[in-house]
Amino acid sequence: MEEKKYKIYLVEDDGDIAKKIQQHLERWEYQVEIVKDFRNILGEIIELQPHLIIMDITLPYYNGFYWCSEIRKLFKIPIVFISSASDNMNIVMAMDMGGDDFIVKPFDLTVLTAKIGAIIRRSYSYAGQINVLEHKNVILNLLDATVTYQGEKAEFSKNEFLILALLMENKGSIVSRDTIIMQLWDNENFIDDNTLTVNITRIRKKLKEIGVVDFIKTKKGIGYLIDN
Repeated sequence: MEEKKYKIYLVEDDGDIAKKIQQHLERWEYQVEIVKDFRNILGEIIELQPHLIIMDITLPYYNGFYWCSEIRKLFKIPIVFISSASDNMNIVMAMDMGGDDFIVKPFDLTVLTAKIGAIIRRSYSYAGQINVLEHKNVILNLLDATVTYQGEKAEFSKNEFLILALLMENKGSIVSRDTIIMQLWDNENFIDDNTLTVNITRIRKKLKEIGVVDFIKTKKGIGYLIDN
């Protein structure tokens, strides 16, 4: 049997329906993960890195429209809405919020599978990777060098972004000043020790402005650390 190629994240409150969808799609060699924490959908998406999301409108805590809007702030992952709320207003809203398709319950699982296959074929001219780093609800978007935290966003310069990405990739470990300088040095932009200090100060200031405090620790005489 071939390795399961595409990951699907299923956000459905009805456990029986979720299981039926999961079992059917797994027969078609999709890897299906059902939502575990309805309050941490973004976190689960970042961890799973799915190629497609199936989402009901009626969910605990926040509805599917809310989550679609939040997902679209960060990701291009295709989203298929499933719902028994089939009136035109819900369908239009689903599309306006960034949905890629809307399937009315009850539906034939073979129709769902066909639609998923078509959307995946259309969508993956890009790599399908989630281009973010996340730690303690701090989300660094690798595509546009921005950080999002609890709905607030900050933009970073090239060097600030590269430093923060390096520290987040190595969270839990001290990254030496020399390592950072060597990673950032190129023919167009030389980074010295003083420039590094200035950049770290600017990063901390921008993070503080969106509510992120004490994210980067200084290890005197060695380098910098983002705690696990």
